[in-house]
Amino acid sequence: MIILSTDSLKGYGLNRIFELTKAAGYDGIDITVDLGSFDTYNGAYLKKLSEEYGLPIHAISAPMQLKTDRVKTLVETAKEVGAKIVILQPPKILDFKMASWLKAEVPRLREKEFISIALENAPAETFLGFIPLHTMSNTDELRRFKHVSLDTTRVGEGRKDIMRTYALFKKFLVHVHLSNIYHGKKYAPPQEGILPIESFLTKLKEDRYPGAISIKVLPKYLHVGTDEKVIESLKDIKKYYDKYYTKVEVVVKEDDKKVEDQG
Repeated sequence: MIILSTDSLKGYGLNRIFELTKAAGYDGIDITVDLGSFDTYNGAYLKKLSEEYGLPIHAISAPMQLKTDRVKTLVETAKEVGAKIVILQPPKILDFKMASWLKAEVPRLREKEFISIALENAPAETFLGFIPLHTMSNTDELRRFKHVSLDTTRVGEGRKDIMRTYALFKKFLVHVHLSNIYHGKKYAPPQEGILPIESFLTKLKEDRYPGAISIKVLPKYLHVGTDEKVIESLKDIKKYYDKYYTKVEVVVKEDDKKVEDQG
């Protein structure tokens, strides 16, 4: 399933984002919440847009620097619109209260609300030049959180191998924010850049990754401001996705077939 992060068309209103996403043939929407824009977490309005355009809202992505009460609000929004996942950002290194709350309360919240609450890998930012700016951001901490969202640009900017990173998080992966790094610039279209996105997409398909792939690129790469160019750019990304994901034939191994037959 290919969906579009609303971050990719930041500057447009939500109604226009749904309209352009539908015109480009995408399967759904990933709402990036902006706490200064009430529409982005107004469940009734989001549900109305989803129904009007026939585009399910698959995920609600939280901004950085979120407080605990806001997490609960976004979970309620996700439930109202039928989203399967709420994606959180790792707290700052000195935000001990938030980190403790996430570790203690999110497992209970998941069970109570029957919804996936995932933590995304952190940006490659440091404090004092060498201390990671975010806590709960190393491999072990993310794996302990159980539900992981993988941002491919952040993997690349951290100079980590995307295939190896995927292998580490494979069993915990519930969401992907897909983009590339082009000439040192972050959040370029997946088909343009230094990251081996083709291999990554194909591996996801071969492994029967069950989640959505959300396109998250900078608006400038989609030529925002000109509808025809926006739709064309989104369609180009979808063609690339289809080539290396949708159209990839998965060979069922004998062991896998036995498991399926037993199931």
